[in-house]
Amino acid sequence: MSTTMGNQELPWYRTLSKKHWLILIATNLGWMFDGFENYALILTAGSAFKQLLDPSLYGSIPFYIGSIIAINLFGWGVGGVLGGVLADYIGRKKMMIISILAYSIMTGMSSFAWDFWSFAILRFLVGVAVGSEWATGSSMMAELWPDNARGKGAGLMQCGLGLGFFIASVTWLYVSPMGPDAWRYMYLIGVLPALLTLWIRRAIPESELWEEVNKKRITAISLQKSGSSLNDDQSKLAKFTLVDLFTDKSLRKQTIIIFLMSLTTTVGFWGISTWVPQFIASIAGAEGKIAPQWASYAGMAYTAGSVTGYITFGFLADKFGRKPVTITFFVFSLIMTPIFFFLTKDLTWLLALAFITAAFANGQYTWMPVWIPELYPTRIRATALAFAFNAPRFIAFLGPLLAGTMIVAFGGFGKAAMVLGSIYILGIIVTPMLKETKGQSLPR
Repeated sequence: MSTTMGNQELPWYRTLSKKHWLILIATNLGWMFDGFENYALILTAGSAFKQLLDPSLYGSIPFYIGSIIAINLFGWGVGGVLGGVLADYIGRKKMMIISILAYSIMTGMSSFAWDFWSFAILRFLVGVAVGSEWATGSSMMAELWPDNARGKGAGLMQCGLGLGFFIASVTWLYVSPMGPDAWRYMYLIGVLPALLTLWIRRAIPESELWEEVNKKRITAISLQKSGSSLNDDQSKLAKFTLVDLFTDKSLRKQTIIIFLMSLTTTVGFWGISTWVPQFIASIAGAEGKIAPQWASYAGMAYTAGSVTGYITFGFLADKFGRKPVTITFFVFSLIMTPIFFFLTKDLTWLLALAFITAAFANGQYTWMPVWIPELYPTRIRATALAFAFNAPRFIAFLGPLLAGTMIVAFGGFGKAAMVLGSIYILGIIVTPMLKETKGQSLPR
């Protein structure tokens, strides 16, 4: 798409059509409601277990909270991989609609849980549905936005997660005083995203790139079933996408590198970010202040930093390249971990540091929707995105389970965070091995 008019270069946003903006709105809202559903669990789990557990088990509520977050995260991993594969076979738009509808219904059903196990099963199913949305939306954004603005679009889409966290926080602020059933009301509100699917179905087009490849895939599979010989391209199309991801020699090495980079980002987020509100709350409590209030302040500061980081990463990646920006965010995430946990105990400064830490530690997630789609052909793009984004969760889900144990074993938040924060060194080492794709068209 041309970015000039006469001799004058147009701003990037002037090169976009109404269709581009509608795609951004749809994918951002889908990811925003993902964020709402997941952060609602973090906010409400303590209240829920005061109803779902026997009073004799109240002392173990932190353990149960860690368990339910881990179960939700594990479901996210399962659903994410499954959803990405399905998006390559049934289409980006259809899979997005199915995902949003499914996590809305499952979240609403969570409000009717009657004990720990019913709650755990329903939250696992919420995780499965939520996980399948991201790869679908990321594929759609990459395939429908122009090359010159793809990084910016991915960053603007990715910030939906932080917006969802913020909206969940504000909603809970008003819902939480409604009594012991407040957590149930919060999950009933989570049904509302289902309405978004009605608009998506009407307003959003399917990816033309996917439609073109899907026709070729159907032909290749039909020829294979008839016993006809296939050329190299047809053989790849006839393979199951998840198998193709690892049997194609030209893709295998970069898939391993991407997995290690994603593991870095995922462990950093789930192993450290979830401790930030607790850490600031513990310091506030020790000073005689209202700990839950300061935990809320910390959550808002961290969310604001995350949204800033998500968007900034996309703009920087379009200007300077995917590789240098990703490495920079890994480096600053490593640096900010000890600064946040050890530099000061002044609460005002800690909120500022929480904002900065989040901008790098959470903002780095944008490298995935920016860079990964540019490394894989359309036939397996959603599968590759889903594997990269979700496979590390099969390791990272242990973080919430082990968090309490690690904090006790290392004598506080800081040392435990430093141990987990060393994962950023892995990202710094492997990222240079991935090829730069700035300004390139998507592989077809």
